[in-house]
Amino acid sequence: MTNRTVLISGAGIAGPALAFWLSRQGYAVTVVERSRELRGGGQAVDFKGATHRFVLERMGILDEIREHQTGGLDQTIVDAEGRPLAVLPGEFTGGDVEIGRGDLARILHARTERDCEYVFGDSIASLTETADGVDVTFERGAPRRFGLVFGADGIHSTVRRLAFGPEADYVKHLGHYYALVETEETDGGPAVMYNEPGRMAATGGPKASAFFVFASPEIAYDRYDIGQQKEILAAAFDGGGWRLPELLAMVKRSDDVYLDSIARVAMDGYSTGRVALLGDAAYGNTLGGFGTGLAIVAAYVIAGELAAADGDHELAFRRYDEKFRGYAKVARSANAGPFLAPPTNLRIKLRDLMFRRRILLRSMLWVTDRLATDITLDEYPALARLG
Repeated sequence: MTNRTVLISGAGIAGPALAFWLSRQGYAVTVVERSRELRGGGQAVDFKGATHRFVLERMGILDEIREHQTGGLDQTIVDAEGRPLAVLPGEFTGGDVEIGRGDLARILHARTERDCEYVFGDSIASLTETADGVDVTFERGAPRRFGLVFGADGIHSTVRRLAFGPEADYVKHLGHYYALVETEETDGGPAVMYNEPGRMAATGGPKASAFFVFASPEIAYDRYDIGQQKEILAAAFDGGGWRLPELLAMVKRSDDVYLDSIARVAMDGYSTGRVALLGDAAYGNTLGGFGTGLAIVAAYVIAGELAAADGDHELAFRRYDEKFRGYAKVARSANAGPFLAPPTNLRIKLRDLMFRRRILLRSMLWVTDRLATDITLDEYPALARLG
């Protein structure tokens, strides 16, 4: 058994990005995805700075991303009467280029579907590493053996749980939940955002038709039960002002509701044996603003290190751990919950004040740009010929 057969769990962004590079190096790549089809929709994601741009250009997809960019719309913060209080600039939320997550997933899938095997509607059930490979069983498919396994399956990663340990050991709830809801307001309308202490609702922005954030202790619920998610959301925003009663009525009628915790993944290393993690599975920070960029860069680094090590996974994974630990530290510090849904009226006013003071905003933009480029990427000559 050699390392040339690869299983990637997750067909979102990180998985297909890694499949892109590995398949072009001659690896036989299989991507398994729990969903029955490629996921469309979802919130907008963005890229910022020279590091992200370098990798996207190497992949040859930057121009296509720009063709589908959402534009980074300004979002008006309003009071209960709909009167404007401040403006959340598109340059703050949208980076250098912003694109719908579903559109980006389709671009990456289109670049890899001919050279990779995609298995939808299935998930990994067990991993057993041997001297020359990893024996994998699936929820539905027949058992198979692979040389390497990668977990690119999000913050609730199955691969991380099977290879590293329980989710509770690595994922920390940050005191808030968020929900993305597609409603009948398909045209979006103007992008507006409304706050009450500990909760936020937005419509017309890049995230979804309706976007909610609320403070809460950790809640036990079935993440695949849409009815439970609607009940949690209704209880969290009960009695609210502005358009909240109207929006909650739309939530009740919607068939597209996604609710999850704002959480952070903290790991000291991203690999064990023949298994490695990337993207949100390894260093996710919900709504932190860096997840997609980290995923794209990580795929490039892993593929580059495997090429530089001539397929020696132990050496390549060790170098990936060493190089990425510092870059991924940005995901350990941010917590979007108190920013999007401040706990008091005073904190809401202070947050809004920042957006009315251009010097404060420019300082924040400078910091985020610096964090996005805080890694020195090798050229990896083997990859330079593949993009």
